[in-house]
Amino acid sequence: MNRLLKQGLVVGLCSSLLAGCTTDPYTGEQKASKAAIGAVTGAIVGAAVSSKSDRKKGALIGATLGGGAGYYMDVQEKKLRDRLQGTGVSVTRMEDGNIVLNMPGKLTFATNRFEIQPSFYDVLNSVVLVFKEFPKTAVRVAGHTDSVGSESSNLTLSQNRAQSVVSYFTSQGLPPARFQVIGYGESAPIASNDTDAGRAQNRRVEIEIVPTEPQ
Repeated sequence: MNRLLKQGLVVGLCSSLLAGCTTDPYTGEQKASKAAIGAVTGAIVGAAVSSKSDRKKGALIGATLGGGAGYYMDVQEKKLRDRLQGTGVSVTRMEDGNIVLNMPGKLTFATNRFEIQPSFYDVLNSVVLVFKEFPKTAVRVAGHTDSVGSESSNLTLSQNRAQSVVSYFTSQGLPPARFQVIGYGESAPIASNDTDAGRAQNRRVEIEIVPTEPQ
């Protein structure tokens, strides 16, 4: 790659990163969005695999493809955060680019029950609206419990709770083939089961949103 082309790519890539910076709502720090990182990575790969005469074109094509899926998830994440603010449901962007919604069990279900509490329908309806707007994602719905009770009953309860959430989504017009139901029971805690606060965190349904196109 000649010197001028290198300089042009560096300037362009730096501009992409700066334009793609977002503010972390928890730390206040500036960070590059997944889309910007994807665009830069795509540009580097595109330039590297192209012939000498087409490196600039390859970089541009790579940037477009690399940033596309990341941008799609960036916008979806923002809309979920906006709609779910103040509901008690957390929105987390994972390192692999997936989005995870954590729905605490105390908000979603009565104790030892798997029927969704009517007061939670509005929250699920907000998620449905975003899912309909962004159809190019698959969704894994996983149920989790604390360690109180038998392992087998907790596994069944977690599966039934996850299925209840998916059944509600499909009743609102979302295609069943888009969803995967998983019950983990008590096997994947995120806090200690030795305290009430820890057990409350472990009783949850997690919704993982996965892009159907590579990021």
